[in-house]
Amino acid sequence: MRTFFATALRSLSIFTLLVGGAATAAGGDALRVGSKRFTESYILGEVLTQTANAQGKAEHRQGLGNTAIVLAALQAGSIDVYPEYMGTIDLEILKNASASSLDEMRAALKPMGLGVAVPLGFNNTYALAMRADSKDVASLSDLARQPGLKLGLSHEFIGRADGWPGLRQRYGLPHTPRGLDHGIAYEALAQRQVDLIDIYSTDAKIRQYGLRVLKDDLGYFPRYDAMLLYRLDAPQRFPTQWAAIARLEGRISAEQMIAMNAQVELEGKSFAAVAKNWLTPASAVQGPAQGPAQGPARLGLMAKMFDASLWTLTRQHVLLVLASVILACLVGIPLGIVAAFAPRLRQTVLALAGVLQTVPSLALLAILIPVLGMIGTVPALVALFVYALLPIVRNTCTGLLGVPQGLRTAAQALGLGRRATLIDVELPLALPVILAGIKTAAVMSVGTATIAAFIGAGGFGERITIGLALNDNDMLLAGAIPAALLALLTQGLFEAGERLIARRN
Repeated sequence: MRTFFATALRSLSIFTLLVGGAATAAGGDALRVGSKRFTESYILGEVLTQTANAQGKAEHRQGLGNTAIVLAALQAGSIDVYPEYMGTIDLEILKNASASSLDEMRAALKPMGLGVAVPLGFNNTYALAMRADSKDVASLSDLARQPGLKLGLSHEFIGRADGWPGLRQRYGLPHTPRGLDHGIAYEALAQRQVDLIDIYSTDAKIRQYGLRVLKDDLGYFPRYDAMLLYRLDAPQRFPTQWAAIARLEGRISAEQMIAMNAQVELEGKSFAAVAKNWLTPASAVQGPAQGPAQGPARLGLMAKMFDASLWTLTRQHVLLVLASVILACLVGIPLGIVAAFAPRLRQTVLALAGVLQTVPSLALLAILIPVLGMIGTVPALVALFVYALLPIVRNTCTGLLGVPQGLRTAAQALGLGRRATLIDVELPLALPVILAGIKTAAVMSVGTATIAAFIGAGGFGERITIGLALNDNDMLLAGAIPAALLALLTQGLFEAGERLIARRN
């Protein structure tokens, strides 16, 4: 057991040095651009990053989840700027009851240390859409007379102040919507699993699927002009990069944005390539795509799985799992010992570990970002540590309680003290059960570590989030298959270790 703890401490120290070195290297004078987890935000994030990189250093923290997470990252200083929409800033972030002017928004954001500037030139408003063959519904008011329709709305839209709650009240809608990821909503609509979805007006798939966009006849949705939400100190800290970004004002039309979205979603081009093409005058996008492009074919599953990012994502995923499980062992095993030998505390310790594991992952990440003041590896590590605790604490307690009392009595008769009995007798006998708990925690952590991508910590979840945003099954599998293989490898290594321990005993 002493060897186990020494190894754990050495591994944790090495990981801390690696993380610290990476954080130092990633910091410095780089303008950090964020983006949300949908196609247009990824593209705009790349446009900003490449524009800034032409005049200085910039990096893209892509796919940081929903508004709450990316805003928390901005306020914590983990990113400096990200593309946002006026309606979202006004109603969702500032919680205004009605639309306000740009000057009013700037005044309200200033106490938060934030500003809004650089209108990019297009309005990407929310809308609701149905299949073209749907009858008797042309406007949002018509929905009230069709209570049997199945609504599949994105989770963020369902919860936003400028989304479903206000829309339902304004139009008196009786429906109860299902939560549906935006990336798969179009396919669900085409397969008639739902009858109506929420869309963005610049979505390329509106034309591809031949959808009917319902008229907002009561004028519920405000304008969603694309802007930049940024930290007020960013222009002073990065003057050359910011000056380059400022020149993007008014340059992106709605037609160009639709075309860029189409190049990613219909042609299979990368976010970076589409942004680069638009920024290059000779190949800039001129208008909306008219359907599936005739350009290069999409990369297949194997090409996506074994691309240049595989080693980087594998290293990030393994380090997250390794460090979180080591931390969980360093905390969970002592807690399990306390639970085993302090009956009054047993239920409290086990209940606390159980409650921590039930906290929804995205909610925990959203809480950790402002608490820790950063995104990336550290909050992801804390979240994974929390989720790994329960099996380790529970199995340590169970293993120690399973040690026969007669062996404890014999050890004491031989003159061993309480501490020596624990280390030399009880823990070795309980080790197989403890290892089973650590194995469970490690295998669970391999899967849970995919959430790290929502806050810029990388890992295989980065591919999964992109696949969800694009409804790209090959990209989803390119992230899910390596994660599954890593989980199987982890389980196999632990089982080999258990067999080795059993032979030695």
